Amino acid sequence: MAGVRILREQDVRAALPMGACIEAVERALVAYSGGAAELPAVIHLDVPEARGEIHVKAGHVHGAPTYAVKVASGFYAVDPPAIDGLVVVFDATTGAPVAFLLDGGYVTDTRTGAAGGVAARWLAPEHVAVVAVIGTGIQARRQVEALRCVRDLTEIRVWGRDADHASAAAADVGGVAALSVEDAVAGADVVITCTASTEPLVRAEWIAPGTHITAVGSDGAGKHELDPELLRRADVLAVDSLEQCRRLGELQHVLDVVDEAVELGTICAGGAPGRTASTQLTICDLTGVGVQDVAAANAVLANAGDAGELIA
Repeated sequence: MAGVRILREQDVRAALPMGACIEAVERALVAYSGGAAELPAVIHLDVPEARGEIHVKAGHVHGAPTYAVKVASGFYAVDPPAIDGLVVVFDATTGAPVAFLLDGGYVTDTRTGAAGGVAARWLAPEHVAVVAVIGTGIQARRQVEALRCVRDLTEIRVWGRDADHASAAAADVGGVAALSVEDAVAGADVVITCTASTEPLVRAEWIAPGTHITAVGSDGAGKHELDPELLRRADVLAVDSLEQCRRLGELQHVLDVVDEAVELGTICAGGAPGRTASTQLTICDLTGVGVQDVAAANAVLANAGDAGELIA
C-alpha cells in the first residue's frame, strides 16, 4: 500500500466548493438511477440520552477509482448541536484505504446542499423572487448557498422555533426572520424544509401553484415536514432514492403516491420530465444517498493537490 492521505476539515473545505459539488452529485445521482452504482442500506444508530443520531452510508459508482464509507453524527442535547463526521475512501480495485477525510461533517453538509441545488436546477421556477427556509441549522445555510449557484434570489425568509436561531440564520443567508411558517411560505417561489420535525410543518393550503419544495429533513423513520396532501397534489414528485424515501423520507407517510414518484437522477438524465410549466407544483424529497458521498470524496481528492498528510 502506497500510503493513506489524511485530509482535515480545512483541506476538504478548500477542495470542495459548492458549484463543483453540485456537478459531481448530479453525475452520481444519474449513475445511481441508471443502475450504475451500488448503494447498501443506511445504518442508523441512536444515542437517546444525548439526543444523538449517527448515520453510516456507503456507495460506489461503477468505474470510479474509489468507493467510500461515511459516518456522520449529530448530537442535539448541546447548543449549538455538535455535528461531526468522517469519510473513509478506498481503492475500488484492491479495497485498500487511500484517504481519511476528517471533515467535521462538511462533506455531508455540502453534498446535501448540492442535492438541493440539483433539484432546484431541474424543478424550481426559472425566476425565483422569494425563498422560504424552514429550519435554522447548517442546512439552512447550505441549501441557500446551493440554490444561489443555480438561480438568482431576491428575498429570503427564514423560520425556526427559536427566534434567536432564526435571526442568526437569516443574517447568515442575507434574509429576514419570519414570525411563522405560514408567513415564511406565503407567495414563495421555492420552499426549503430542513428540520428534524416529526409532524408536518408546511400545510397544503399555504402553498400556491408554481412553487417548488425541497424537503431535506426527513431522513429517518417517523420524521415528517410536509402535509401529505402536498405530495398528493404535486405535478412532479421527485426523490433521490425511491427505496430509501419509502422508508425514511416524506414518502413513508404517503405510500399511496409512491407510483407517482420519479428519481431525480432519472430526471437529470432525461428519462422523465422535470418542470415543464410555470404553474406546476414540484416537490423533491431528499434523504441523502451514499453515492453523493462518493462523488464529493472523489471531487475532494481530485481538487486537493498536495494538501493533507501522507502516512505509511
